[in-house]
Amino acid sequence: MVTWCDELQEGSLRGVPVQNSPLYGLACVFACYNPSVNIFGIMDSYETGLTWEVRANNRVYHKQRQRRSLLCINWGRYADNVVRSYRYSPLTFLPLTLFEQFQRAANLYFLLMVVMQCVPAISSIPWYTTSIPLLVVLTMRGLKDLANDMARRRSDSQINSRPCEVLGSQSFRPAQWKDVCVGDVLRIHKDQIIPADLLLLCSSEPHSLCYVETADIDGETNLKYRQAPAVTHAELTSEPTEQSLAAIDGIVMCEEPNSHLVTFRGEFHWKGERHLLDNEHILLRGTVLRNTDTAYGVALYTGSDSKTMKNCGKLRVKKTQTERVLNRVVIGIVLFLLLSAILMAVGSGMFEWRVSPYIEVLSTLVVRGSALYTAFLTFWSYVILLSPAMPMSLYITFEVIHVVHSLFIGWDVEMYWDQTGTKAQARNTSLNEELGQVGHLLTDKTGTLTQNCLLFRQCCIAGEIYGDASISAEETEAMDMTWNPYSCGGLPLFSPRLVERIRGQQCQQTTEFFTALELCHTVMADWKKGTLVYQAASPDEEALVGTARELGWVFLSRTRDSLTVSELGVTRQYQLLALLDFTSQRRRMSVLVREPGGGLKLYCKGADLVILERLQKDSPHQESTEKALELFAQACLRTLCVAVRSVAEEVWEGWSKTLAKASAVTTSSRDKLLEELHDDMERELKLLGVTAIEDRLQQGVPETIALLRKAGLKVWVLTGDKKETAINIGYSCRLLDPDTRLLDGEELRQLLQSPDPEISLSKGRQTEMWCVEREMAAGEKIALVLTGPELEELESRPEWGSRLMGLAAHCQSVLCCRVTPGQKADVVQLVRKHTTSITMAIGDGANDVNMIKTAHIGVGLTGLEGGQAVQNADFALAQFSFLQRLLLVHGRWSYRRISLFLRYFLYKTCGFALVHIWFGFFNGFSAQSLYENWFIALYSAFYTAMPVQCLSIFEQDVSAEGSLVWPELYKVGQRGELFNPVVLSATLLYALYSSLVLFFIPCGVFYNSPLDYQTMAVTISLAAILSANLEVSMATRYWTKFSIAAVLGSIVMYFVCTRITQNEKLFQRSPTDYYFPGVSENAFANPTVWLTSLLTAWLAVLPSVTVYALRILLTSPDKHRVHIASRQPVELSKFRRGDSHRRSSYAMSQGRGIGHLITSGKSIRSATPSGNGTATMLDK
Repeated sequence: MVTWCDELQEGSLRGVPVQNSPLYGLACVFACYNPSVNIFGIMDSYETGLTWEVRANNRVYHKQRQRRSLLCINWGRYADNVVRSYRYSPLTFLPLTLFEQFQRAANLYFLLMVVMQCVPAISSIPWYTTSIPLLVVLTMRGLKDLANDMARRRSDSQINSRPCEVLGSQSFRPAQWKDVCVGDVLRIHKDQIIPADLLLLCSSEPHSLCYVETADIDGETNLKYRQAPAVTHAELTSEPTEQSLAAIDGIVMCEEPNSHLVTFRGEFHWKGERHLLDNEHILLRGTVLRNTDTAYGVALYTGSDSKTMKNCGKLRVKKTQTERVLNRVVIGIVLFLLLSAILMAVGSGMFEWRVSPYIEVLSTLVVRGSALYTAFLTFWSYVILLSPAMPMSLYITFEVIHVVHSLFIGWDVEMYWDQTGTKAQARNTSLNEELGQVGHLLTDKTGTLTQNCLLFRQCCIAGEIYGDASISAEETEAMDMTWNPYSCGGLPLFSPRLVERIRGQQCQQTTEFFTALELCHTVMADWKKGTLVYQAASPDEEALVGTARELGWVFLSRTRDSLTVSELGVTRQYQLLALLDFTSQRRRMSVLVREPGGGLKLYCKGADLVILERLQKDSPHQESTEKALELFAQACLRTLCVAVRSVAEEVWEGWSKTLAKASAVTTSSRDKLLEELHDDMERELKLLGVTAIEDRLQQGVPETIALLRKAGLKVWVLTGDKKETAINIGYSCRLLDPDTRLLDGEELRQLLQSPDPEISLSKGRQTEMWCVEREMAAGEKIALVLTGPELEELESRPEWGSRLMGLAAHCQSVLCCRVTPGQKADVVQLVRKHTTSITMAIGDGANDVNMIKTAHIGVGLTGLEGGQAVQNADFALAQFSFLQRLLLVHGRWSYRRISLFLRYFLYKTCGFALVHIWFGFFNGFSAQSLYENWFIALYSAFYTAMPVQCLSIFEQDVSAEGSLVWPELYKVGQRGELFNPVVLSATLLYALYSSLVLFFIPCGVFYNSPLDYQTMAVTISLAAILSANLEVSMATRYWTKFSIAAVLGSIVMYFVCTRITQNEKLFQRSPTDYYFPGVSENAFANPTVWLTSLLTAWLAVLPSVTVYALRILLTSPDKHRVHIASRQPVELSKFRRGDSHRRSSYAMSQGRGIGHLITSGKSIRSATPSGNGTATMLDK
């Protein structure tokens, strides 16, 4: 059967129907003799697209088909469970790193130079002047890549060596994650990380429920519920034994490995039956088992096939925009040098043809008597001679600067987080200058902007407001709660008047309000070390139930049909008749309970728009409550309305019978019938009050976003949360202004259908419909709100992409809600495709990894959610607010420093090398070097290296404080004003001018003078050194002792080295390498040499001096005060919001609630109460 199934599967994957297979008849015969195997069910699975076959406890089958690779050849079907985020192996490191490095145009150019310098006939300068620097650059770059790769290997090793337990033949054996194979049965203990995507078989909890924390995937710390299939739970009802688990030999047919984290489709074939599987049965890799002692599961997807790894995306080698521009400039310089060499070769041929024959000495130098052959050799000689125009030291210094800038980021104490002892980290040292050019910041919400910590700050009961949200939670005065034995302290609400009313039971609505909070929820209670602990499906519910407990209304435990509470010390039990669960469409939940006195009450909580339309006529305190809602919304608090309804006994009896009939319906109309029934019951409500919860932002988030927006960054929020939650956070973090208009839904779709790609928006004053106009109203603020389904539609219509980006260019910000990890990466790719902006993605969970890898720059936040985002990021920060210094200080400085460095380096090397072209007109185009060979070798490496390194390391146009006070300075990098083709062309033209001055001024002075060619060479070299140091001195705005020492040291080093290399003793030992004996000694003693050098250097830098002087004279003096400005705090305009439809944020969960588990009794387990408890407690 194994062979038949394999062949049937291969045919199905090729699109051949199973019934058309020649093996179909044999399978029928096999099924007759083996009725325990549902071979037809398996074939039906192939027909429905469930082609991934997993055989429980069959390691041999999966090992034989395990995926393997050799070089570029891959085979096999099932991935192993080994994480491989590294790029190199011992065999591939050398070829891969050389391949990557020689993708740089300059490296290829220098390799060609090295080869040509080894040919004596054309070598105009020694081979070591290029080969040694090239070897150093390749080695340094290779070692840096190797160090980064080794760090990834160490991280992989830590993950792969995590312990786990795998079922062997008859018992569980200790193993490591890398040993897990598809089909293995694993035992997971409490607080362990799950090593692979598992099908849950059973657990130690009632009805084989288990609780997992998905913080490392989606950043949410609230627990999710998973449940084993009924068939495996029934088989393993008693304590699971190794023998019973080993006896499970079923086959799982499911979908191929994919990146869908919230969906799963599969079937479990066992004992001749087929059982459907969905996402509730799956434990994802990277989640943590919580509040469950033991869980057992079979591995479905391992390693790179697991859903979380599928969302990680591919490892991308990132190159900066500066590097791309530099590569194009290098190509341009090389083409110019080749053209110059061709012209010089033509001149050499003409000289040999027309002049040399008439001069006896020169005629003997013609190679083989052919002027054409001489010109051919001269061409290659000039290519070598002009090669220093692109020195290898440029790339050596470039690498060093990147490393130093990365160290500065790690050393910044302002980006050190004391609470966790975490410092900023530059994991990729090649992207520093791009930090100063970011145009789009795409950020996750949960755990990135927010702390995922909700606090009950205010409430309105019977029209009266309690608490003060204007005072921070840390500064809120603590109330005396010693009267409540269940109080844990830390209540961020100060209202003695409310406590007095509660304890005195002076207000019936107050009593019912907190009764609703203690009953209307799906929270589970647990006792740990004598303390009552709540486990909630959402942080909202935990905050509400926790606040009720602090104020004396304590939820103690629940069973399938009852809730036990303590109300001001009196234990009471309510009968749970019905739980109308939360869904994203209903936006509310209700519980119908029978009070201890026999009365029936329906308690309901939900979004204000949903509750207010269901109130009874003339509901008391409605007007004052709506005013409170507006005040809470202005304070950016998440609000929920609480209501109650008294239900008559006969109404309950009739409704319950109808509910039972509707629940028994198996058709597709069941959900609609239930919704209608729920809606009928949730009518004629009496408004009790409103809760106001603060979704705590990370420290400094509003100030950071305000500052980044001033700097010209477009901030987009990409989140899996609901639209209401994302919009509410957008207002609270000042991403959206109070008067910002939200464009979403059908209105956005109408605009995208417009054929005009240049879209501007305005909203008509006399209509509520959006229209397309040519110009936007002055000062109009608009934000786009997109959802996951709308993004899917966008993918199916590629022409909408450019239109959407045209809209977004006019908008204040963009919110993308209910998006998957893959869609986050698609949004980043959309921005990259349709704009030239540099994108930065920041997140904290595994669901952010793909977008972090897709963006130009990826930032991972270290926190409580694990380290996958950090491991795949280019930069790691502890707080979102640290982006201020990372971008506006370090990023802007790096961009400025590196731009000045590259421009200066190109100027000094091209100006120094192009002198040979003008010298060629005076030496018969013979490719003779004007300079001494050692001067060529040492010019870029020693004589002019240190000043430019100090410039690129220490330069500051303004201080760090000034950079934060004046964020508009950041726009210089966004526009690329300091490094672009136009600026570089001007730099190269300036170098051409300098080369003309460097040659012709000394040449004119020494013409018909007793000074020889070598003295003129020393004069030109001295002028080149002086002009280069003068130029870097004028570019320096921030002088340090190192900068001064570098300039003076470079000049001193030139004189020292020149005297050494032109020593007569060295000439006697090696005449070919030291052929300037005693020249410098005579030249430096000649006043003409000094005067000529000073005059030449001054004329060479005269354009820079002129431009610098004019800039000072023509620039307003106010623009220079930035140098001494003191930092002022960023002031935010007072928040005020006017549209009531934006105020509610019902965020109990992203999907369907867990009420169906509670009412079925599947999540309930009796437990022994603690010493001070008398009621029946729950373990969950």
